[in-house]
Amino acid sequence: MGMRAVTVGGIRGTVLVLSLSAWMALAPSAWAQEKPAAPAAAAPQAAPPPPPVVPFPDGGKIGYIDIQRVIGESRDGQAASNKVKALNDKKVAELNDKNKALQSDQQKLASGGTVLSQEAAAELQRRIDRQQTEIERATQDAQKELQDLQQTLQNDFLRKLQPVIAEVSQSKGLHMVFGGDAGLLWAHPGLDITEDVIKRFDAAQ
Repeated sequence: MGMRAVTVGGIRGTVLVLSLSAWMALAPSAWAQEKPAAPAAAAPQAAPPPPPVVPFPDGGKIGYIDIQRVIGESRDGQAASNKVKALNDKKVAELNDKNKALQSDQQKLASGGTVLSQEAAAELQRRIDRQQTEIERATQDAQKELQDLQQTLQNDFLRKLQPVIAEVSQSKGLHMVFGGDAGLLWAHPGLDITEDVIKRFDAAQ
């Protein structure tokens, strides 16, 4: 969500702009990532070849997951990103309509000059003030709705992903699996030394 000042016919007003929010906490740049549109006249280009598959090293005990790829290439990740984008596009369209009405009234007030009576100009200014307040509230509500959707989808995604990570990790005999910005995603239960640390810590006091 952003806010920028605009000047319409000499009258300075505020236009609130809602932008597509990144997913929170987990791989922030991936969830709602949009690709820039190619120029209309540009010739189609072949997709780059996929990276070569490197076999998992013998005896490896630590793995990592490219969470952005999981989000971008899995069916669930793509569906979640599409849901966020659809809601964002809807909210942006609604705010754009409100902004157009606001700018129209600002233009009327700026170009009215001596045509509008003092009373009419004052009423138009009050309407402009109300519109600006409504736009600000609508933007905040839209941002909250997007964040709630993102959190719900993220929790659901992780709930489905965790057992798959555990299954693949155990099948490869791994001890730990990391996920970049997401940190530690899975660890062998036997590596948990929390109980030993608590006992040693209490004994040291």
